[in-house]
Amino acid sequence: MLVLVAPGQGAQTPGFLTPWLELPGAADRVAAWSDAIGLDLAHYGTQADADAIRDTSVAQPLLVAAGILSAAALGDISSVAPGAVAGHSVGEITAAAFAGVLDDTAALTLVRKRGLAMAEAAAITETGMSALLGGDPEVTVPHLEKLGLTPANVNGAGQIVAAGTKEQLAALEADKPEGVRRVVALQVAGAFHTHHMGPAVDALAEAAKELAPADPKVTYVSNKDGRTVATGAEVLERLVGQVANPVRWDLCMETFKELGVTALVEVCPGGTLTGLAKRALPGVKTLALKTPDDLDAARELIAEQSA
Repeated sequence: MLVLVAPGQGAQTPGFLTPWLELPGAADRVAAWSDAIGLDLAHYGTQADADAIRDTSVAQPLLVAAGILSAAALGDISSVAPGAVAGHSVGEITAAAFAGVLDDTAALTLVRKRGLAMAEAAAITETGMSALLGGDPEVTVPHLEKLGLTPANVNGAGQIVAAGTKEQLAALEADKPEGVRRVVALQVAGAFHTHHMGPAVDALAEAAKELAPADPKVTYVSNKDGRTVATGAEVLERLVGQVANPVRWDLCMETFKELGVTALVEVCPGGTLTGLAKRALPGVKTLALKTPDDLDAARELIAEQSA
């Protein structure tokens, strides 16, 4: 059984979209999306520097566009035939497009509004996020809460991401939880999935009223709690609420185990979720779509799963 997953913010790197735009029809498709959302995705994905694509209002639609584009290069969803789909943070919107909950333009429109709303919320207070490598969650989480930080991403495989103010994150650098090897600042511009994003929830709820979600065509695993979600209305409701609530990718991977997943393909810009799966899902074959050069190997893995 195959699971198709989409990464979250921070996975983007300068120029990562360039080779994908060389695929037949890709440039025209991206141009149409750019017109629909008022953002030049091709420019940001090919020419912009790291600071420009770190901007939340740019990074989020860029990641969703890349995820949809790279998945489409594998074939339509019926030919890829994943047993389940899931996404990390903003990647959940990409997964909603995979599952047919939102069409591509609706997904890009929603993520553009999400990025703008979260950037606006992040501008209120100087905040950020840092990944903690190693340690025991039962020790780490209380330590973070003592410092006023939120365990915003519980990723499994020994990784938790803390979010809060710059001062709180500086205190964490000086006072790491027992067992944590390293604290790494993430290339994101805010304390996502915390109470700091409260204003963005209201803006996203308004945007969601304009959408007509369909029920998922494949099993959709939510990173709110790792549960599978059967209706489009609930998927959309969770997409709205998740901007201010922690991501529980650890619980998603537990659900993958329960579903009997044997292979995981991570869409462009793949790597982060594949790395977590290698540590947390032993025996599961993994493949990250970084460039179109990875497509043949991904197709072979998909064919192997359906044989």
